[in-house]
Amino acid sequence: MSTDATRATDPSAPTDRDPVAVDATVTPTTDPAAEARPGATDPTAATRLDPTDQATETRPDPTGPPLVPAGPRSGAFWAWTGLGLLIVLALAALTRYLEQNVPVFAEGTALEDIAAAIEYPVYAIVLGLLGNAAVTLSGLRDRIAAAFRTEFFIKTGLVLLGASINLAVIASAAGPAIAQAVLLISGVFLFTWWLAGRLGLDDKLRALLASAVSICGVSAAIAAAGAVRARREQLAYAASLVIVFALPSIFILPWLADVLGLEPAVAGAWIGGNIDTTAAVTAAGALAGEEALQIASIVKVTQNALMGVVAVALTAYFTLRVERRAGAARPKLVELWHRFPKFVLGFIAASVIATWYLDAAGSDGKATIAVVNDLRVWFLILAFVSIGLEVRVTALREAGWRPVAVFASATVFNLLLALGLASLLFRDFAA
Repeated sequence: MSTDATRATDPSAPTDRDPVAVDATVTPTTDPAAEARPGATDPTAATRLDPTDQATETRPDPTGPPLVPAGPRSGAFWAWTGLGLLIVLALAALTRYLEQNVPVFAEGTALEDIAAAIEYPVYAIVLGLLGNAAVTLSGLRDRIAAAFRTEFFIKTGLVLLGASINLAVIASAAGPAIAQAVLLISGVFLFTWWLAGRLGLDDKLRALLASAVSICGVSAAIAAAGAVRARREQLAYAASLVIVFALPSIFILPWLADVLGLEPAVAGAWIGGNIDTTAAVTAAGALAGEEALQIASIVKVTQNALMGVVAVALTAYFTLRVERRAGAARPKLVELWHRFPKFVLGFIAASVIATWYLDAAGSDGKATIAVVNDLRVWFLILAFVSIGLEVRVTALREAGWRPVAVFASATVFNLLLALGLASLLFRDFAA
């Protein structure tokens, strides 16, 4: 069955356009029919590339329409790109303004807790979608699309995220934290993957949802998208589900921990193992108490550190099993290396360097890491704004109820499994 036919019967099946990751080495095609495929002159096609790898612009991607050949750009192209970049930066600045000031405006009102819990991805994606509607209606979208450097922003932000993961902190609770992280990630990932398969979801969307709910939300979804070359619409869908489910968890989990009479360490491990964003974990942990906050932070950071391991596993699985044609030769290790999202190595390196630096500089080093973290937030805001500007809303509608059902079911499974593991591993634990 052709790809187009598949999409006609399964709206959640992937199109061949706009994969998020582009680290794979591809084989040039000599198929003359490929040059006639729709989209061969699509001005947004080049946005599928990693903007830091300009040499790859002339390599056709066998999974999608041919790319626009690299060559001299006209003055009009750069003018439109400059306008697009100004739009992205303006929306990012507005995102940061709302993130920092909405909680202040809401102080003393009934919305104070909710305003404090909303994180920058919410504002960035919403503003990006509003900007998307505006530039589409005005006919500017395709002209300024070259400024939507989603891959560059995402990868840079995730590399900088590694600086916030102090390996020495993880080592302080290495035994139970690592045990819970490994068991929880494995169990929840496999359950989500299985359920998504039973409901007929596309393998790439399955990978994004399973990674997001089992590891660390949006960051894990981004890393998985790089490994499996998912579409931006799929990434936007997964990110939206993370945000929708994380917000109520901030208030529900601390309340449930109190109702169940959990010890602070157990409550913290349960919160850290469930909520899918680090900031939301911090907010929920603070509601549960100081000791719970410490354990929740350690557990979440430990899960974040395993993001690279999952990216490696997904790269290998999709290369060797999902996308391997029948009768094709077994891919060589060098092909896995070309396919692997290299920014994960930067993420690991940043974590190692930050750990060494904090140990050498002591308390003075925290100010430097804070600057790096702030820069990371800016890059991720730019990434989420760009996702909103690029996303095709019709693709999100077509995905239907099944991804929501998978994510909701996986969240419940995660709650139960994490509660059991936290009760077993962190009972009588002293921070």
